[in-house]
Amino acid sequence: MNTDYLDPINSLNMPEMADMTFAMDFLIRAKEGVRNLSIALTETASPDVRALLHKHLKQGIAMHQEITELMIRKKWFHPYELNEQYQLDQLSAKNTVMIGQMNLFPDDTSRKGMFDRTPDEHIGGHKA
Repeated sequence: MNTDYLDPINSLNMPEMADMTFAMDFLIRAKEGVRNLSIALTETASPDVRALLHKHLKQGIAMHQEITELMIRKKWFHPYELNEQYQLDQLSAKNTVMIGQMNLFPDDTSRKGMFDRTPDEHIGGHKA
């Protein structure tokens, strides 16, 4: 295992993994929105508010379905093939552990010295 976070080998397949992670996060948030709208719908008595929440609930369900279909098509999500989903989850867990073992925050995190020049130094320093 390579724990050097600056080694470019660690960025292989990173865009694809990032896309999959963002899609999964979006799916989870869409599901959360559907759940919250369902609860709100059962808590309101106003017919106008119920109609509005019902409309948003239908849109939320449609969006959740659209994200799910995209993830299945991209093979980022295998809701009907548990063995493949398990392997994908294992790979994700392995990558998470590997990233957790990297020294992402070196001992010297001081940024002093990076900004040792003033913005007007090229025209004579502090005279500008």
